[in-house]
Amino acid sequence: MSSRYIRVIVADDHPAVALGVSYELGLDPAIDVIGCAENSTDLVARLETQHCDVVVSDYTMPGGKYGDGLGLIALLRRRYPALRVAVLTMIDNPTLIRALLAYENLCVLSKSDSTSHIINAVHAMYQGKTYYSPTIKDMIVNQAFVLGRARLTKREAEIVRLFCAGATVTEISQMSHRSVQTVSSQKRSAMRKLGIERDADLIKYGADAVQSQLGDGGFPALPRQEKAVWTPA
Repeated sequence: MSSRYIRVIVADDHPAVALGVSYELGLDPAIDVIGCAENSTDLVARLETQHCDVVVSDYTMPGGKYGDGLGLIALLRRRYPALRVAVLTMIDNPTLIRALLAYENLCVLSKSDSTSHIINAVHAMYQGKTYYSPTIKDMIVNQAFVLGRARLTKREAEIVRLFCAGATVTEISQMSHRSVQTVSSQKRSAMRKLGIERDADLIKYGADAVQSQLGDGGFPALPRQEKAVWTPA
Protein backbone atom coordinates (compact mmCIF):
# COMPACT_ATOMS: atom_id res chain seq x y z
CA MET A 1 0.00 0.00 0.00
CA SER A 2 1.37 3.41 -0.98
CA SER A 3 2.43 5.75 1.81
CA ARG A 4 1.43 8.72 -0.32
CA TYR A 5 -1.95 9.74 1.08
CA ILE A 6 -2.35 13.45 0.20
CA ARG A 7 -3.74 13.61 -3.34
CA VAL A 8 -2.79 16.80 -5.20
CA ILE A 9 -3.59 18.29 -8.60
CA VAL A 10 -1.29 21.03 -9.93
CA ALA A 11 -2.83 23.67 -12.21
CA ASP A 12 -0.72 26.07 -14.26
CA ASP A 13 -0.93 27.22 -17.88
CA HIS A 14 2.85 26.90 -18.21
CA PRO A 15 3.71 23.17 -18.51
CA ALA A 16 7.28 23.69 -17.33
CA VAL A 17 6.06 25.39 -14.15
CA ALA A 18 3.49 22.65 -13.52
CA LEU A 19 6.16 19.98 -13.94
CA GLY A 20 8.52 21.86 -11.62
CA VAL A 21 5.90 22.21 -8.89
CA SER A 22 4.89 18.57 -9.36
CA TYR A 23 8.51 17.45 -9.01
CA GLU A 24 8.96 19.50 -5.84
CA LEU A 25 5.80 18.06 -4.32
CA GLY A 26 6.78 14.54 -5.38
CA LEU A 27 9.89 14.73 -3.21
CA ASP A 28 7.64 14.49 -0.18
CA PRO A 29 6.77 10.84 0.57
CA ALA A 30 3.25 11.73 1.76
CA ILE A 31 2.18 13.64 -1.35
CA ASP A 32 0.77 11.97 -4.45
CA VAL A 33 0.53 14.29 -7.47
CA ILE A 34 -2.34 12.67 -9.36
CA GLY A 35 -2.35 15.05 -12.32
CA CYS A 36 -1.64 18.44 -13.88
CA ALA A 37 -4.11 20.85 -15.49
CA GLU A 38 -3.27 23.58 -18.00
CA ASN A 39 -6.48 25.59 -17.58
CA SER A 40 -9.73 25.70 -15.62
CA THR A 41 -11.52 23.40 -18.09
CA ASP A 42 -8.94 20.67 -17.56
CA LEU A 43 -8.90 21.28 -13.80
CA VAL A 44 -12.66 20.92 -13.35
CA ALA A 45 -12.71 17.84 -15.60
CA ARG A 46 -10.10 16.19 -13.38
CA LEU A 47 -11.92 17.14 -10.19
CA GLU A 48 -15.07 15.53 -11.56
CA THR A 49 -13.34 12.18 -12.06
CA GLN A 50 -10.50 12.10 -9.51
CA HIS A 51 -10.64 12.33 -5.72
CA CYS A 52 -8.37 15.22 -4.79
CA ASP A 53 -7.45 16.65 -1.39
CA VAL A 54 -5.54 19.78 -2.44
CA VAL A 55 -5.31 21.81 -5.64
CA VAL A 56 -2.16 23.89 -6.12
CA SER A 57 -3.12 26.49 -8.72
CA ASP A 58 -1.68 29.54 -10.37
CA TYR A 59 -3.87 32.62 -9.85
CA THR A 60 -3.58 33.76 -13.46
CA MET A 61 -4.47 30.90 -15.80
CA PRO A 62 -6.37 32.19 -18.86
CA GLY A 63 -7.96 30.20 -21.65
CA GLY A 64 -10.25 27.85 -19.78
CA LYS A 65 -14.02 27.61 -19.80
CA TYR A 66 -14.29 28.60 -16.14
CA GLY A 67 -11.90 31.54 -16.20
CA ASP A 68 -9.21 32.16 -13.61
CA GLY A 69 -8.49 34.40 -10.63
CA LEU A 70 -11.26 35.10 -8.16
CA GLY A 71 -13.89 33.81 -10.55
CA LEU A 72 -12.34 30.35 -10.64
CA ILE A 73 -11.76 30.34 -6.88
CA ALA A 74 -15.41 31.20 -6.27
CA LEU A 75 -16.51 28.34 -8.54
CA LEU A 76 -14.24 25.83 -6.81
CA ARG A 77 -15.55 26.88 -3.41
CA ARG A 78 -19.17 26.47 -4.51
CA ARG A 79 -18.74 23.19 -6.36
CA TYR A 80 -16.16 21.51 -4.11
CA PRO A 81 -16.54 23.03 -0.61
CA ALA A 82 -14.28 20.45 1.07
CA LEU A 83 -11.46 20.92 -1.45
CA ARG A 84 -8.34 22.71 -0.20
CA VAL A 85 -6.82 25.24 -2.60
CA ALA A 86 -3.31 26.67 -2.50
CA VAL A 87 -3.03 29.73 -4.75
CA LEU A 88 0.35 30.60 -6.25
CA THR A 89 0.60 34.23 -7.29
CA MET A 90 2.85 37.19 -8.04
CA ILE A 91 0.09 39.58 -6.95
CA ASP A 92 1.16 42.14 -4.37
CA ASN A 93 -2.08 44.11 -4.31
CA PRO A 94 -3.58 44.17 -0.78
CA THR A 95 -7.17 44.34 -2.01
CA LEU A 96 -6.88 41.20 -4.13
CA ILE A 97 -4.99 39.33 -1.42
CA ARG A 98 -7.66 40.34 1.09
CA ALA A 99 -10.35 39.05 -1.26
CA LEU A 100 -8.57 35.69 -1.53
CA LEU A 101 -8.22 35.39 2.23
CA ALA A 102 -11.99 35.71 2.61
CA TYR A 103 -12.40 32.16 1.25
CA GLU A 104 -12.30 29.09 3.50
CA ASN A 105 -9.97 26.14 2.89
CA LEU A 106 -7.59 28.35 0.93
CA CYS A 107 -4.03 29.54 1.40
CA VAL A 108 -1.98 32.03 -0.59
CA LEU A 109 1.66 31.60 -1.58
CA SER A 110 3.88 34.13 -3.29
CA LYS A 111 5.92 32.90 -6.24
CA SER A 112 8.78 35.05 -4.96
CA ASP A 113 9.15 32.76 -1.92
CA SER A 114 10.89 29.38 -1.75
CA THR A 115 9.09 26.44 -3.34
CA SER A 116 9.48 24.59 -0.03
CA HIS A 117 6.48 26.58 1.20
CA ILE A 118 4.26 24.74 -1.28
CA ILE A 119 4.93 21.45 0.52
CA ASN A 120 4.39 23.11 3.90
CA ALA A 121 1.09 24.57 2.69
CA VAL A 122 -0.18 21.23 1.37
CA HIS A 123 0.50 19.52 4.70
CA ALA A 124 -1.02 22.37 6.71
CA MET A 125 -4.18 22.45 4.62
CA TYR A 126 -4.58 18.68 4.72
CA GLN A 127 -4.59 19.01 8.52
CA GLY A 128 -7.24 21.72 8.35
CA LYS A 129 -4.84 24.58 9.08
CA THR A 130 -4.05 27.78 7.19
CA TYR A 131 -0.68 28.67 5.70
CA TYR A 132 0.84 31.75 4.10
CA SER A 133 4.30 32.10 2.62
CA PRO A 134 6.56 34.80 4.15
CA THR A 135 5.78 37.52 1.58
CA ILE A 136 2.03 37.09 2.05
CA LYS A 137 2.39 36.85 5.84
CA ASP A 138 4.33 40.13 5.91
CA MET A 139 1.58 41.76 3.88
CA ILE A 140 -1.15 40.49 6.22
CA VAL A 141 0.45 41.96 9.35
CA ASN A 142 1.14 45.28 7.62
CA GLN A 143 -0.97 48.07 9.15
CA ALA A 144 -2.01 49.37 5.73
CA PHE A 145 -3.40 45.93 4.90
CA VAL A 146 -5.34 45.69 8.16
CA LEU A 147 -6.79 49.18 7.83
CA GLY A 148 -7.44 48.93 4.09
CA ARG A 149 -11.10 47.95 4.29
CA ALA A 150 -12.45 51.43 3.60
CA ARG A 151 -15.48 51.12 1.35
CA LEU A 152 -15.97 53.01 -1.87
CA THR A 153 -18.71 55.57 -2.13
CA LYS A 154 -21.47 54.87 -4.64
CA ARG A 155 -19.97 57.48 -6.99
CA GLU A 156 -16.51 55.93 -6.75
CA ALA A 157 -17.85 52.41 -7.30
CA GLU A 158 -19.82 53.55 -10.36
CA ILE A 159 -16.77 55.28 -11.85
CA VAL A 160 -14.68 52.14 -11.32
CA ARG A 161 -17.38 50.00 -12.95
CA LEU A 162 -17.59 52.27 -15.99
CA PHE A 163 -13.82 52.51 -16.32
CA CYS A 164 -13.50 48.71 -16.16
CA ALA A 165 -16.25 48.47 -18.80
CA GLY A 166 -14.06 50.44 -21.19
CA ALA A 167 -15.16 54.06 -20.73
CA THR A 168 -12.55 56.80 -20.53
CA VAL A 169 -12.57 59.47 -17.83
CA THR A 170 -13.81 61.97 -20.42
CA GLU A 171 -16.66 59.67 -21.47
CA ILE A 172 -17.63 59.06 -17.85
CA SER A 173 -17.64 62.82 -17.35
CA GLN A 174 -20.04 63.26 -20.25
CA MET A 175 -22.34 60.44 -19.08
CA SER A 176 -22.47 61.64 -15.49
CA HIS A 177 -22.63 65.37 -16.32
CA ARG A 178 -19.68 66.09 -14.07
CA SER A 179 -16.35 67.67 -14.81
CA VAL A 180 -13.37 65.61 -15.96
CA GLN A 181 -11.48 66.88 -12.91
CA THR A 182 -14.18 65.60 -10.53
CA VAL A 183 -14.36 62.18 -12.19
CA SER A 184 -10.58 61.89 -12.26
CA SER A 185 -10.36 62.84 -8.58
CA GLN A 186 -12.97 60.25 -7.57
CA LYS A 187 -11.24 57.58 -9.65
CA ARG A 188 -7.93 58.31 -7.89
CA SER A 189 -9.70 58.20 -4.53
CA ALA A 190 -11.17 54.78 -5.35
CA MET A 191 -7.80 53.42 -6.45
CA ARG A 192 -6.17 54.72 -3.29
CA LYS A 193 -8.78 52.96 -1.13
CA LEU A 194 -8.28 49.74 -3.09
CA GLY A 195 -4.51 49.95 -2.84
CA ILE A 196 -4.21 50.01 -6.63
CA GLU A 197 -1.73 52.26 -8.42
CA ARG A 198 -2.00 51.30 -12.10
CA ASP A 199 -5.01 51.45 -14.42
CA ALA A 200 -4.18 47.96 -15.71
CA ASP A 201 -4.44 46.55 -12.19
CA LEU A 202 -7.75 48.34 -11.66
CA ILE A 203 -9.18 46.80 -14.84
CA LYS A 204 -7.94 43.35 -13.80
CA TYR A 205 -9.49 43.76 -10.37
CA GLY A 206 -12.76 44.89 -11.90
CA ALA A 207 -12.86 41.84 -14.16
CA ASP A 208 -12.25 39.54 -11.19
CA ALA A 209 -14.94 41.30 -9.16
CA VAL A 210 -17.47 40.71 -11.92
CA GLN A 211 -16.59 37.02 -12.23
CA SER A 212 -16.78 36.33 -8.50
CA GLN A 213 -19.52 38.81 -7.57
CA LEU A 214 -17.00 39.98 -5.00
CA GLY A 215 -18.44 42.07 -2.22
CA ASP A 216 -15.68 41.71 0.37
CA GLY A 217 -12.47 43.62 0.88
CA GLY A 218 -14.14 47.01 0.81
CA PHE A 219 -15.32 46.82 -2.78
CA PRO A 220 -18.95 46.43 -3.85
CA ALA A 221 -19.55 43.71 -6.41
CA LEU A 222 -19.57 44.99 -9.97
CA PRO A 223 -22.65 44.04 -12.00
CA ARG A 224 -22.15 42.40 -15.38
CA GLN A 225 -22.86 44.83 -18.21
CA GLU A 226 -22.34 44.59 -21.95
CA LYS A 227 -21.37 48.24 -22.23
CA ALA A 228 -20.61 51.26 -20.11
CA VAL A 229 -23.86 52.90 -19.02
CA TRP A 230 -24.04 55.52 -16.31
CA THR A 231 -26.22 54.53 -13.35
CA PRO A 232 -27.05 57.52 -11.11
CA ALA A 233 -25.98 56.98 -7.50
